[in-house]
Amino acid sequence: MKDTEIKRLLSAHIVSVLSISLTTIVPPLFLENFSVLGTHLIWLCICSICVTTVNIILYIILKPNPSSKRISFAHKVTKFLKCCVFFFISCILFHGIIVLYGAPLIESVLETFLFAVLLSTFTTLHCLCMLGPNIQAWIRVFSKNGAMSIWDNSLQITTMCSIVGAWLGAFPIPLDWDRPWQIWPISCSLGATFGYVAGLIIAPLWIYWNRKQLTYKSR
Repeated sequence: MKDTEIKRLLSAHIVSVLSISLTTIVPPLFLENFSVLGTHLIWLCICSICVTTVNIILYIILKPNPSSKRISFAHKVTKFLKCCVFFFISCILFHGIIVLYGAPLIESVLETFLFAVLLSTFTTLHCLCMLGPNIQAWIRVFSKNGAMSIWDNSLQITTMCSIVGAWLGAFPIPLDWDRPWQIWPISCSLGATFGYVAGLIIAPLWIYWNRKQLTYKSR
């Protein structure tokens, strides 16, 4: 395994972490009374847009899974539209799953949907950038020993950390502490964000530590 590839992965993850940090620093300079807790829905939108933009730019620059085939413009447009459909479906599915896990069905619909969009941004969007709208590739990556590159390992780690973080973030909600961050879905979205950031930090470190043991099948 080339160390240069690990360095590319690390640099991409550092940029992603910095982009999330900027969503808490930059908006107060332009929006009055902005805060992550006080104007949480606005922050959810800003964070989702920022992470989406950064992921797409990093994918275009780094090209972690380059294709040797020449792709036509029409094929690129079709692929982009499929990715948009996949992302929207992911938001709907996450929304439904969150409701099944106890989120309000009728009340706080906007809050729940924006949280679903954030989760999709941390998980599905990453998959779409890396693997495209290819369900078989997704199943392969998230199956046992299915990773074919360090980018696949990174995808596994960041996705799982985001989902686990969101799940852990739900634990404080029913407690009678009367804290502002217990309002739905603040603790869950912060948990997902911290999980995503943790995954971005853990992935390159874990890959570097296990680089001698990691072997990948040819595509």
